[in-house]
Amino acid sequence: MFKNNQIKHVIASFPGPHASHFQERFAAKEVTLELVPQGILCERMRAAGAGLQGFYTTVGVGTEVADGKEERVLEGKRCILEMPIRADYAFIKAQKADALGNLTYRLAARNFNPIMAMAARTTIAEVEELVPVGSIEPEHVVTPAIFVHRIVQAKGLHYAG
Repeated sequence: MFKNNQIKHVIASFPGPHASHFQERFAAKEVTLELVPQGILCERMRAAGAGLQGFYTTVGVGTEVADGKEERVLEGKRCILEMPIRADYAFIKAQKADALGNLTYRLAARNFNPIMAMAARTTIAEVEELVPVGSIEPEHVVTPAIFVHRIVQAKGLHYAG
């Protein structure tokens, strides 16, 4: 998407050393970047998925992270207001899905994918395995089908490890 100039703004905790197409667009000032501490990034997505309008945190107070953000004192501590991150689309990777869209994950894929699925208007899940409805034990479902709008089975996808 960076290669095709389809992204104008990135919100990330760290763009990554191998994000060469992003780096090129950013250097050319074709993409803007909002750096966010990783825990706050996760919480902003979770807030969107939970329907919250924002939250106050002490993380980032007095740094450039706080620039332009509302500040107030709560319980004697300086806090800044963080707004939820909502997305039009979430492209997530899961290990397994049933035909309804209930998802399971493997290893670190469980970190951000479930939260982002909840924060997006449309979630597209790339899955390694598509299984019949009812074959995923309810207690193993991490992302319920209500948050998944499209499923793509990745042929020949293999997880490292």
